[in-house]
Amino acid sequence: MKDINEPSTAPLVITEEPINTEVIKTTESTAKNSGNKKNAGVSSQMQLLALAKNFVLDGGLISSEKQMPLEERTQKRARIAALRKQENLETIIKKSVNYCSATEFTHKADADWFSTFTELAEDVSNTTMQNLWAKILAGEISQPGSFSTKTLKVFRAMSITEAKLLAKACSLAVTEQTKRNIRIISGAYQTPGLLNFFNKNREQNIPFNQFSLSYADLLILADNHLVFIQETESSPMNKSESFHFNFNGKPLTLTAKKSSCVLKFYKFTPIGSELARLISDNIDDVYLQHLKSALSENFSIIEG
Repeated sequence: MKDINEPSTAPLVITEEPINTEVIKTTESTAKNSGNKKNAGVSSQMQLLALAKNFVLDGGLISSEKQMPLEERTQKRARIAALRKQENLETIIKKSVNYCSATEFTHKADADWFSTFTELAEDVSNTTMQNLWAKILAGEISQPGSFSTKTLKVFRAMSITEAKLLAKACSLAVTEQTKRNIRIISGAYQTPGLLNFFNKNREQNIPFNQFSLSYADLLILADNHLVFIQETESSPMNKSESFHFNFNGKPLTLTAKKSSCVLKFYKFTPIGSELARLISDNIDDVYLQHLKSALSENFSIIEG
């Protein structure tokens, strides 16, 4: 996958310290050493209390004589929520500037798209997700039309775990050199005939679970509209006919060794293809060698 240019600034440091001092800060509690590492950390009750205080929802836990009036608590919560959203957006904008070019000229950005972007990104406070939102913004400003509003809405609903699953899928995927289609090769076979019907090696399947991508993970990606869960096949290929792919920046040529060879794969959806641009090239050499070996009955794979 082709990544948006990385910023030239120093590596980002994750911090929990908000810019605006009016936003209530959560103090970290150090668990007492009980001799059992599994017990280290903060209890669920303490975490809930800290969140309730941060979001001004702890009024019911305070004695009535010490409570701030309900109307004042409501106003305070609205003010802090607005400050948090403002801080989130300013942080994303600051990061996004580092991904933009100061010398390349582009078409005018769509103000309506930007308005939708701010509405969807204002509640994103996780540092990793903010960085991805910054890349989306920079990519759209640099090349308008790169990310649809539909893609923004899907991405907003994704968790960090689901974003990591997308990154893993991208590390195993190939891209057509002449098209924007992205696919994960899932296997190959030779169409059955009189001469090969009893050949046990006629069909091969790629075990993704060996590379930390299970079928359940593919279902999660499909539920997020990132891949089509229905496996797709190429047309039967003639002997010596080739497919030309790009595997995380490395050209690959797959050539059929026999006639009537078919490739099987899972395709990325248009939304998945757009979001794949956020993922840096990450060649998994172990997977590539496994792919070569697994498909060697019907295909030869040449790098470069």
